[in-house]
Amino acid sequence: MTRIDRKPRHRLDPDSRRGAILDAAANAFAEHPYNEVTIATIAADADASNALVYCYFANKEDLYAEVVRLAIADLMSRQAAALKALPIGTPVRDRIAAATEVYLDHIAHHPDAWAMPMRQPGGEPPAAAELRADARRRYVQGLDRLLDPSDQERHGYALWGYFGFINAACLRWVDKGCPDAERWPLIDAALGALQGALGDWSA
Repeated sequence: MTRIDRKPRHRLDPDSRRGAILDAAANAFAEHPYNEVTIATIAADADASNALVYCYFANKEDLYAEVVRLAIADLMSRQAAALKALPIGTPVRDRIAAATEVYLDHIAHHPDAWAMPMRQPGGEPPAAAELRADARRRYVQGLDRLLDPSDQERHGYALWGYFGFINAACLRWVDKGCPDAERWPLIDAALGALQGALGDWSA
């Protein structure tokens, strides 16, 4: 006898099914803290079963880490594209401003998900925290490549300080609802802090 009490699922190829699960997970983690999201909720939103989710991801931590990895990769890709689109000879300050503007776009897309690790330290699994730490290191290295390499030790302190400054400023921006009118005042303040630490914008 044919079962009629189950919601029929759309058949998808493996890549599409994995993408649907990731999309559902990204939306769930954007709206709720990590510990409040369940595999069952993600599966239902992805029109899949729990068992099917586990065919693609070992556990919730693995799924969450992949969502974080993809978000970081997307941000870095869009920052690289923004820098590549700038004319040759664009001043360093303007290049950092362009990358920072992309960062604000990234934050505004899912502000609560972006802010969660800072609002709830230790609230996400170690694998995701390590991905974020590695992204910070790569971000600082990328900024360093834009500057004169003759004083890398001083740059290191300045760039790590800039990263901390802009994240603190962006958290305040998120708390205020990410107002568009305050984007450039935020960027100008962050660039001013970095210029103060560097002393100049030599490149």
